[in-house]
Amino acid sequence: MSASVPAGADAVPYLSVEALFGSPVRAGASISPDGTRIACLAPWHGRLNVWVESLDDPGDARCVTADETRSVHTYHWTDDPGLLLYEQDTGGDENWHVHRVDLEDPDAPAVDLTPFPGARVMGLELPASRPGKALLHLNHRDPAEFDLCEVDIATGALTVLAQNPGQVAGWLYTPDGELYAQTQTAEGDIELSRWSAEGPRRIAVFPGADHPLGVSPAQLTPDGSGVWIGTNRGTDRTRLARLDLASGEETEVDSHPELDLDTRSTVFPQLPSPLIRHRRTGELLGVRYLGERQVIRPVDPHFAEVLDALERLSDGDLGAVSCDESGRRWVVSFTHDRDPGATYLYDHTTGRARLLFRPYPHLDPRTLAPMRPVTVTARDGLALPAYLTLPVGVEPAGLPMVLLVHGGPWSRDSWRFDPLAQLLANRGYAVLQVNFRGSTGYGKKFLAAGIGELAGRMHDDLVDAVDWAVARGYADRDRVAVFGGSYGGYAALLGASHTPGVFAAAVDFYGVSNLVTFLRSVPEFVKPQLANNWYLYAGDPADPEQEADLWARSPLSRVDAIRTPLLVVQGAGDVRVVKAESDQLVDALRARGVEVEYLVKDDEGHGLVNPENAVDAYRAADRFLARHLGGRAADDPGRP
Repeated sequence: MSASVPAGADAVPYLSVEALFGSPVRAGASISPDGTRIACLAPWHGRLNVWVESLDDPGDARCVTADETRSVHTYHWTDDPGLLLYEQDTGGDENWHVHRVDLEDPDAPAVDLTPFPGARVMGLELPASRPGKALLHLNHRDPAEFDLCEVDIATGALTVLAQNPGQVAGWLYTPDGELYAQTQTAEGDIELSRWSAEGPRRIAVFPGADHPLGVSPAQLTPDGSGVWIGTNRGTDRTRLARLDLASGEETEVDSHPELDLDTRSTVFPQLPSPLIRHRRTGELLGVRYLGERQVIRPVDPHFAEVLDALERLSDGDLGAVSCDESGRRWVVSFTHDRDPGATYLYDHTTGRARLLFRPYPHLDPRTLAPMRPVTVTARDGLALPAYLTLPVGVEPAGLPMVLLVHGGPWSRDSWRFDPLAQLLANRGYAVLQVNFRGSTGYGKKFLAAGIGELAGRMHDDLVDAVDWAVARGYADRDRVAVFGGSYGGYAALLGASHTPGVFAAAVDFYGVSNLVTFLRSVPEFVKPQLANNWYLYAGDPADPEQEADLWARSPLSRVDAIRTPLLVVQGAGDVRVVKAESDQLVDALRARGVEVEYLVKDDEGHGLVNPENAVDAYRAADRFLARHLGGRAADDPGRP
């Protein structure tokens, strides 16, 4: 599609795909327990690895992991300042292994503490009550069952504390050695029980429909007598309560009158927990809530003083927080739409702070596009929270637009630095991200409004968002694309197949094309957990009637209606949305002669981890959208 570049776009510095999707210079910093060092992620041989550096004598940074194949994203300080743990999978297979690094012996290789082929670790914890130990869920015995295990970090000795009898979805282990298990009833409700030789004793039951991804958070209190839980029992909003493990009684700990707990870390473990806890004691310091922006409520007087000082360091939202065991020195980063990840050291004794680094120092916040909260009203009157990003230096009228759809769908968009939104805005596109019904974080009524609405009202919300942008003059109706990953990829395919007249182009990153084959191909250990999410919201393919409905809600069922130009990106090792989901769609379209660009990354899974893959995929998307929406030319070397 030919169209002129929006006036004023050329005045904005051109941002390359590499500048936005390449590796950060440094990121993910955390202070050591003794407060003398920081660890962070930084490139080594083209991959993010863990580096350690002195805080008081900077300049001695050294790489302590050595992965040349796949970037490391998750690491953990242990209570021994000489030992550090990190997690890694193989080619995106999500079979996470835990590795130990000896910081005092630079020549010693990393040790795999879970050396079981095909097994994966979930729920790694380093409880303050068990120094030198790590608790984890591990399916080394049976791929479908996760046992509760304890690893001696120094020796690598592994002890099975509880063998999964087959129905346990998660374990809790108190400092006194008592076991509690989370199971699911025949009705789909979530049951927490005390586990002993005499058999399980029920403590509490939670309605499964109110917790599609399980009860989150669910953290033992330091003394092991209770569990801090996110609950919406009797209310629409999710608040923090303490569940007494003896009586099963819930007592409110903290709540916000308008906002839900920020539980995004349930889906994205790299994001901060809603519970800010003391490193040494495990006591609760503060609670995170999320609306248009984040709100942190301190529940500890000392932390209230610290929080006040920290929040004065940036006009962003407080992100990752770590402190030494004394609570004196703090390393914090900030979420910001145009100044991502700025990281500071703060000393509460002196009141002094200094900037440690900015992950992307080459990005000038003044040239990046603000992410503005807006509200879209759906056709049935439901208010849909959304975010609008408009190009800098461009009249916001009649623009080509990209509708970005979040994954999940039990997740949400939020105010943050979004490199894709920035790339698109830099190219002259308006960018709209709408939290359609069924998104989390807006109360259980908003969540439940998505039940049975895949390819129905959930998709109508996206079309209504396009109509909203057009009616307000932001978007040119003939130049709107839909772009998403995972569920967002499914939504992009729905846009091309179920509402082909709405979108001029569609970009699908690892999206579902056939709900029936998708649900039949998920890993076996996941299937029992589908009752309160996919089976409830979409259907169970084991039921013939529901299978037919799932097929009707699948993009592949209307593949003959697709005339929209399409770009598909897929990881060959994806175990969530397997490659066959993309293959069958692409094959059907190519058989009809429909334009479809297909990019497969052999060393990726459900997401793009290695920077060259991300750069390649988003460069392809950049060029594809420029071709079909007429935005700013992609990767033009003549640009300033």
